[in-house]
Amino acid sequence: MATPPTERRPDPLTLEVVELVGEVVARFHADYEEAAAEHALTGAQARLLSLLSLQPLPMRRLAQRLRCEPSNVTGIVDRLEARGLVERRPDPADRRVKLAAATAEGRRVARGLRESLRFAREPLAGLAEEERVALRDALRRMLGP
Repeated sequence: MATPPTERRPDPLTLEVVELVGEVVARFHADYEEAAAEHALTGAQARLLSLLSLQPLPMRRLAQRLRCEPSNVTGIVDRLEARGLVERRPDPADRRVKLAAATAEGRRVARGLRESLRFAREPLAGLAEEERVALRDALRRMLGP
């Protein structure tokens, strides 16, 4: 009896790519944690601040993006708010909803955090533009719509 396509073993190239992606992710996380620590942040605080530096978000959306419980997000926002990096404000579209937003200082810290991510930046700079475009396009296809 033939093995259904979904149960076939991955080919060696696919296995190698999976291993390499795993190594890239591990190195990126280690670099991110180190960069966060340089700014006296935990990794979770840095991720939340980075998200909020792009746009204010409701607490529920933050929890979804960070893949954690809303109560965890509340604690992270509390700690960042105490440092003056984040503020809570009413959502103009629905005053019952609170948005978390990066303050000017929070956006400055988030920018410094992004600039200090050496692993993510240095190897990519060594690739030609067409290689970076091809990599970006392949990653977008992997992630789907």
